[in-house]
Formats: sequence, structure tokens, C-alpha cells
Amino acid sequence: MKTALVVGMARSGIACAKLLYAQGYNVIANDKREHIEGMKEALAATPYTDALGKDPSSLLENAELVVLSPGVSIEQPFVYKARKFGIEVIGEIELGYRYSKGDFLCITGTNGKTTCTALTGEICKRSGRRTWVLGNIGTPISQCALETREGDFVVAETAALQLEGNVRFHAKAAAVSNITEDHLDRFLKMETYIAAKCKIFENQTSLDVAVLNYDDPIVRNLACRTSAHVLYFSRKQEVPEGVFYREPNLIYRLDGLERVLCKASEIRIPGLHNLENAMLCALMGLSQGVPQKAVRGALMEFPGVEHRIEFVCEKKGIRYINDSKGTNPDSTIKAIEAMQRPTVLILGGYDKHNEFDLLFSKIIDSVVHSVVLLGQTAPKLLLAAKRAGFDSVEVCESGDFEDAVNMASKLARTGENVLLSPACASWGMFRNFEERGEVFKRIVCAYEE
Repeated sequence: MKTALVVGMARSGIACAKLLYAQGYNVIANDKREHIEGMKEALAATPYTDALGKDPSSLLENAELVVLSPGVSIEQPFVYKARKFGIEVIGEIELGYRYSKGDFLCITGTNGKTTCTALTGEICKRSGRRTWVLGNIGTPISQCALETREGDFVVAETAALQLEGNVRFHAKAAAVSNITEDHLDRFLKMETYIAAKCKIFENQTSLDVAVLNYDDPIVRNLACRTSAHVLYFSRKQEVPEGVFYREPNLIYRLDGLERVLCKASEIRIPGLHNLENAMLCALMGLSQGVPQKAVRGALMEFPGVEHRIEFVCEKKGIRYINDSKGTNPDSTIKAIEAMQRPTVLILGGYDKHNEFDLLFSKIIDSVVHSVVLLGQTAPKLLLAAKRAGFDSVEVCESGDFEDAVNMASKLARTGENVLLSPACASWGMFRNFEERGEVFKRIVCAYEE
């Protein structure tokens, strides 16, 4: 019997372990942590060797395959050692893909991935074909791989951290929303980060489709890095083929023919960035034969996704907005731009080695009148605020998240917003951005009316 080593035993690792066991592998479960809450229960029906807390290098002797969870870098020494021994090393997405059927429609980018994946999924569902919405959006591909069938759509959010381990992975349609500075704690250089994003195009042919943001120079120039047929979207100018904005409509242009897709004002989710997201999703659906009527209906009815500019509640005239998914400065800028009332902003968290000067230059010219800082990045954020000349800053000295939320609430007045859009990762304080968002919602919903 073959043996597979799974490194990283969070949600993706557990899904990999179950899939590998179902395919006849002995599974070695490894993580740098010595104890992972809920893992034994999740794998109760899956025999495995517990190797938590051990050096993965010591576990390679009998392994034919190594599967990395997204949080594990391919630059780790044990990965080099495994490859030297002739052991194949892949990521969770690659594993899931190998045992999946159906057409993969994949979305990456620094911001907008989750919204675009959810909306593309909704568009595809309206085609009448069975649709799976998987990947970084919440459900690992490996978890559902064996349930997929020929003819299904598999709509997958694919982050750079996940794309690194791809080998055979093939997207029938691959989209890049935008690329800005992010995850430099992992990739160190923008060039490396961009190269990881480009793994989404790997194995594409001229029969496939690449959907690119024409307004983002980095993304526009990726056209030369795919063999697929390139379609662009743009809210600033007309494109040769794709979807663009011509006031007041979104226009779909293909083979020299133009059609009005819908009015921009008919798109339900607010903000200029969501106009761009809507165009990307429309192209993903239209390029795969989804009827225009179905695409238009989804754009008009899709309400948005949890933790992304999500209205939570209104207490004493103050509206609370959960944008915990805003884990980098550019994402937070987009959330700020969507605000239409004076706003108190909560910032801070784990340091991904991003810079915040541009963020504060945008804050100065926005509806944000006060900022509350917390977490590992608070000192770095405070320096950026001072350089920008933004003085209305409060630092949560306790470092307690609830204290920070309460501080923001006290700074806000009737008719204003409190916006959680941290521009930083949640690690070190929460398991993930979802937990951070849920805690925020629980705190503010408990406030008196």
C-alpha cells in the first residue's frame, strides 16, 4: 500500500487525508503543532499515523507522495529533500483536481476572489448545470472531489498560497481580478507572488479562456503568460473582446458584435470594485455558454458574501459593517470607497509585510474621520498615519479585540458607520478572518438598541 504524507492539518489537510485514504493510501498526518483541536474527531473514520509536532524531513522514508496545505511553503527544506528523493510534492488543489470531474472555472487575484467566486457560482447554477463552489472560499476541493461528475461546473477560489503546488491542474476558464502587494511575508518579492498567481494558467490551451482586468497593468500584461484565449474586462475603457462599461451599461463584445448585458445601476452589490467583480463574473459565465438572461439575473440579485462589506446591524443610529475579509491595504481602500457616511475604521492584525502609506493617503481624502488600531501591526500603522498627517488615531493598548470594537463604537456618532476592515491577517488573534468577523458581529449585535 502506498503512503502519503500530509503536511498542515487544518481544514484542507483533513480533507486531503480523507481523500487519500479513500484512494488506498496510508496517511501520515503532520503539523508543526503538537495538538490540533477537532482533528481526531474529524478523522475518526480515517485510519492515519499521528505525526503532529514532528519534523516532516524525518517522515519521508516511506512516502510516495507529499501533500502540502496552503499554509505550508514549497520553499521549506523538507520539500527540497523530498524532491531529491524523487518524491512528488503537490498542493491540496492539485490533489483535489486529480480526483475531480467537471469543468474547472478558477479565480485568483489579491482582492475580490471570494465575491467573484460566489457570484460566478451563482451564475453557473442558473445555467442548469450542477455547480460546486469550492477552494479558498471555504470548502476544500479535496473534500468534494469524488462527488463531482462529468458536466459539472467546479468554481474554485484559488489563492497564490494554494497555486504553488500545481502540476497537472487545468482550468477551462481562469480569471485574475487584480494584483497588488500581499503575502510578502511568504513570497518576499512581488515577482515571486505574481509568478505564483500565474500558476492558474498552467496547462491551459487555446481552447480555454483567460479573463483579465484590463485596468490593472500587471494583470493586463499577463496575457503573454497563458496559451488561452484572452478576454478582458474594464470599467475605464472599451476592450477588443470582453465586457466593459459604457455609461450607463455593461457591454459584452465578442467577435465584433456588441450586446447590452445590463445597466450598471442594476447590479445589487455596491461599490466601483464590485462593478469590476461583476464584469469578471459575467465573462466567466458567458464564456462557458451560460445564457445572458441567467447572467443578468444573477448580477441583479446576488447580495454579496459574508465578511466582505457586510452590513451587520444598526444600534443607536450607528451602522456596523463587517469587512473582516479585508486582509490587505488595497482591499481596505475598496471598502472605504464603498462607505457613504462618516466612518470610524478598525485596523490592525498580523503583519504580512505590507506597507500602509497609500492606505492612509486614501483615508485622509475619505469619509473616515477616526481610526482605531490594534494587533501586531499597530505601531507600523501609527507611523504610517503620522507620515500622512492623519491625527485622529486611537491605539487599543490592551490589544483586546472587543476593547478595540468598543473604542470605535464610542468614537462614532448617530448617522455614522463603524467599519471593521483590518488591512491585515487575523493570525495570532483568530484562526481565520471568518472567526474575526463572527466575533465582531457577536460583539456589536449585543449592544443596546
